Amino acid sequence: MSTTRRAVGVIAAAVTGAALLIAQPALSASAQPNPDSDSGAAPARGLYKVLGATTKQQYTQITDSGVDVLTHHGKRKASAPGVEFEVVANPEQAQKLRSQGYKVDLNGDWDAMLKERSRGKKAGDFPPDDEKYHNYKEMTDEINKAQSDHADIAKVSSVGKSHEGRDIPVIKISDNVGQDEDEPEVLFTCNMHAREHITAEMCLRIVSRFTDGYAGDAAIKDMVDNREIYIVPMQNPDGIEYDISGGDYKGWRKNREGQGTDLNRNYSFKWGCCDGSSTDPGAEDYRGPSAASAPETQAMEKFAASRVVNGKQQIKSHIDFHSFSELVLWPFGWTQDDVAEGMTEAEAKRFQDLGKQMAQTNGYTPEQSSDLYVTDGAIDDHMWGTHKILSYTFEMYPSGGGIDGFYPPDEKIEPETARNDKAVDMIIKAAGEQP
Repeated sequence: MSTTRRAVGVIAAAVTGAALLIAQPALSASAQPNPDSDSGAAPARGLYKVLGATTKQQYTQITDSGVDVLTHHGKRKASAPGVEFEVVANPEQAQKLRSQGYKVDLNGDWDAMLKERSRGKKAGDFPPDDEKYHNYKEMTDEINKAQSDHADIAKVSSVGKSHEGRDIPVIKISDNVGQDEDEPEVLFTCNMHAREHITAEMCLRIVSRFTDGYAGDAAIKDMVDNREIYIVPMQNPDGIEYDISGGDYKGWRKNREGQGTDLNRNYSFKWGCCDGSSTDPGAEDYRGPSAASAPETQAMEKFAASRVVNGKQQIKSHIDFHSFSELVLWPFGWTQDDVAEGMTEAEAKRFQDLGKQMAQTNGYTPEQSSDLYVTDGAIDDHMWGTHKILSYTFEMYPSGGGIDGFYPPDEKIEPETARNDKAVDMIIKAAGEQP
C-alpha cells in the first residue's frame, strides 16, 4: 500500500498462497510458491506472509526491516493473535525476520508474478487488457480536453517539475476560474506512489464529474460555484512512467531520483522524527537525504504554501488517494496518540467523526494513520501540521490481493472510483466548515 502505510503506505489485507492464486491469473511455474521457504532456491524478490507480530513494537520492527510492506491485517482468532503482513523481501531479509522469531512463508516469486500480470504488455504503456488506464500523456490530454471543453470552469497549470523534468499538472475547477475568489478551497492528490495507478483514475473521475456534470447536475453546480477545487492526478510522473516503461510491470513505488525516495516519507513536517521511515536508500520507505529533498515534494509543499493568502490558508480540506487496503486514514502518523502537539481533542474528534462518516459511504475501514505503526514525513501530517488543512489519506480497492492489489483489471476502474463519489462530496462540503 502505499500509506502512510500506505506506505508503505500501500497495503491491504494479507492473503494466503491459495488466495493469491484465486485472486490473479494462473501463474507460470516460475511464479509458483516455493514449498520450502527456507530453501536456497528462494527468489531474489519473494512474496512472503509474515506471522507472529502481536505488539506495536513488533509491527514497527517488521516495517523497519527494509522489506516492502504490501498488506497487513489483524488476526481476530485467539489461536492466531496479532497482525499478518504480506511483504516483498529478498532472501536475507526473510531470514532475518525468521531469526527474530517470526513465521515467514514464501508465497511466490514477485518478479515472476509481475511478468505474468504483464502478459501482452507494450513497452511504454499498459497491457492491452489494462488499456483504460491513463499513462502520463493520456492524463495530460484528458485534463487539457476538460479545460478546452469547459473553459469557463476549468484551468490547467503546473505545481512544478519532477526530477526528470516533467510537469506535475494541476487542474482548478470553479466558476470564475480565472479569478482567485474568497471561497473555501479543496485539494485532491493522486498517484504519489508509482504503481498505484488506479488512484490517477480516481482524480480523473473527479475532473470528469465536476466539469461534464456542471451543466446538468444542480448539486455539482452548487459545489463548483461555491468552492475552488484543485486536482493533481499524478504527483510522481517519473515513477509512473518508469513502472510501465519496459516489457513488464516493475512494482515501482518511489520517485526516480537516485534509488528513489518515498515521497510520502519526504514531507517537512516531522520528517524523520520518529522511526517512521528508513535511512536506507534501497528501502521502499526511504525518507530521502533531507526534508523535502525530492523535487516532487518541493512542488507540492510550495503549492500548498502558495495558497496562504493574507496570512490565511485557503485550502481547507484534502484527500490524498493511495492503494490498496480500503482504508480512510487521518493524522497523525508520527505519533500513536490521538491528541498531541498540533492536535487538540476537539480537532482529533473532528477527524474521527468525518473519517467515519466518509467510510460509511464507501465501506472502507476508518482509523488513525498510526493505529498499526508510526510513519513520519507523510503528506497528510504535513497538510494538517503545517497548514491546518483537514487532510485524509484514502487507501483504495482492493482490501487485499497480492499482485492484483496494485494492478487491478481495468474493469474495476469505474465501480471503484465511483465508490468514492459521496466521500468526495463530503470533503468538499467540509471545506466550508473549516475555520
